Amino acid sequence: MILNGSEILLEALLEQGVDTIFGYPGGAVLNIYDALYKYSDRIRHICTSHEQHAGHAADGYARITGKTGVVLATSGPGATNLVTAIATAKMDSIPLIAITGNVGQSMLGLDSFQEVNITGVTAPVTKKTYLVKDVTRLADIVREAFIIANDGRKGPVLIDITKDVTAAKCEYTPVTPKPINYPAPVGMPAAEKLLRAAKRPYIFAGGGVVRAGAERELRAFAERIDAPVSLSLMAKDAYDSLDDRCLGMLGMHGTRASSLALTHADLIIAVGTRFSDRVTCDTKSFADSISGAKVIHIDIDRKEFDKNVHADCRVYGDVKDVLTAFAEKLPQADHSEWLAQVSEWKRTYPLVQVSKDSEAVLPQYVLETLGDITDRDAVITTEVGQHQMWAAQFYPFKRRHSLATSGGLGTMGYGLGAAIGAKVGAPGRTVVNIAGDGSFYMNMAELSTLVKYDMPVIELVFNNSVLGMVRQWQRLFYGARFSETNLEKDTDIEALGRAFGVEVFTITKKSEVREKLEAAVKCGRPALVNCIIGKDINVLPMVPAGASVDKPILELEIDT
Repeated sequence: MILNGSEILLEALLEQGVDTIFGYPGGAVLNIYDALYKYSDRIRHICTSHEQHAGHAADGYARITGKTGVVLATSGPGATNLVTAIATAKMDSIPLIAITGNVGQSMLGLDSFQEVNITGVTAPVTKKTYLVKDVTRLADIVREAFIIANDGRKGPVLIDITKDVTAAKCEYTPVTPKPINYPAPVGMPAAEKLLRAAKRPYIFAGGGVVRAGAERELRAFAERIDAPVSLSLMAKDAYDSLDDRCLGMLGMHGTRASSLALTHADLIIAVGTRFSDRVTCDTKSFADSISGAKVIHIDIDRKEFDKNVHADCRVYGDVKDVLTAFAEKLPQADHSEWLAQVSEWKRTYPLVQVSKDSEAVLPQYVLETLGDITDRDAVITTEVGQHQMWAAQFYPFKRRHSLATSGGLGTMGYGLGAAIGAKVGAPGRTVVNIAGDGSFYMNMAELSTLVKYDMPVIELVFNNSVLGMVRQWQRLFYGARFSETNLEKDTDIEALGRAFGVEVFTITKKSEVREKLEAAVKCGRPALVNCIIGKDINVLPMVPAGASVDKPILELEIDT
């Protein structure tokens, strides 16, 4: 059939199972938006208040559904506004297709109105970029882009389409997508030998487990080799937080039990992780602390092997396939004495926030109460800062596709857009964005998007009137010189929320926490919970920059 480029684009997206696009219209994509009007019964479009947050929404949608997110923006500033969202997806290995319009071919390279070389701008933060100047190539490029976004280590792909291509016509022939098949794992025999010989095995799981959809396989593997499990931030929803084997996070703000188990293990199995600096803290000290152990590194990306941490055995392959094969081949192990020691460390070093004031609002109590109210089944998105770490530490995750947070890039302003995408992808689940007031000021306009589409998302703001994480570093390492971290804004957040049209709840003392959170969850409308907390509540434990992962700061005097 003969279609124009815009119709071909949408047909090709439908081939890939796309049912939702997040975006913002503009001149260079008018033809595409005209086609979207015709296709509105098959493809839903969510228009955010800013292109960056449309990108984050597509990202959040991808994380919570396991599908590929799609975002659409116009040329020039519309396209450049997507860069942070694209980079966020790249760092966290999120499959994302970013579609941008550009000026017509005859206007390229002339500094035309709203022209920018977006393929050049985004090349470092994508798996691949395309500039489409031939309508007959468009459908195949879309198909190829989805394969690239999902093959191997997942990530974003950008397709930039000149405006004349979106209007040009050609023959379109539908094609059924083929599944991606991963090669057989490499390195299994050597790893199996180490696993059979281990007396104190320790699993460290990263975001690759979630990207591969291997959460059940991870649990079966841990049970088969009888090992404790530590998690990176990106894998917090890969294992039940309350399971006896689970030690919580490893790294800068990880648990003491996790770091003690790491340093006493004789075999470390790293699954789908890149050993970022937030995990190792100091690479040399990390290497010294695990010098008595062998390391198996399992990953789909060969470039991660030995990049940050040396591995004695490297297993290349899809994490799900590798863990399945190990669970089938290995005999049932019994490391009860080792697990008893790990359990003792968990009891000795629990994560606990305390205050002399019995009515002080502590993030731990708020998040654990939220977990109880939501039966631990909410989708949690976060901004970046102290609140992000508290969410990871204290919300009791129990199943996959429950967390969307910016780990690698650390993007303040990520969470509310991600919550929009998460709610679209999981309409039947409670979605809560955990924010600090600093991040709230970056993306609060998206409250209007929640109201426009009647999305009952909860924006939970830990309001301490400071940039908490930066302030914490200033207190510890910069002589308490709080340069530009006191926000000192006179904004009436309650009035602001009402102006946007959301339900507003304010928490000022502990006795209000459960009542206000229950009301926000049950109200069935977009809600803003303004949770007032002390400005000097810290995220602990904390490993100082350059220190060994097994030497965290466990206590700081605070006045809440």
